Amino acid sequence: MKKNKIIYWVTTGLLCLLMLFSASMYIFNYPRAESFFISLGFPTWLIYPLAFLKIGAVITILTKFSKFLKELAYAGLLFDMALALAAHLIAADGEFPAAILGLIFIAVSWIYDRKIFTTTPSTN
Repeated sequence: MKKNKIIYWVTTGLLCLLMLFSASMYIFNYPRAESFFISLGFPTWLIYPLAFLKIGAVITILTKFSKFLKELAYAGLLFDMALALAAHLIAADGEFPAAILGLIFIAVSWIYDRKIFTTTPSTN
């Protein structure tokens, strides 16, 4: 059980750091984010809402306030990373490794979240 918790917290921590880094780049380095979005063919009005949704997802996953919202946060981050991967691969700009790492972190964090927090106690 301790190994599962370590895996969960390491991958969840890395996922949250990746999302917070991404959101902070969107907020504090808007011109760079804007050029990325334009080169990928995305509307630039999505930058700030996406940044705040990423921050909200991190808060939701870490606080575990609501099981439903936590699942929604994982799903939102999964869609974001999958679409980012596809966009970077199509644009052939070489910026796809962070999206692959994000997908791996999301999958492992979600799987180990299930192992740790949704197990039923055994009756001996």
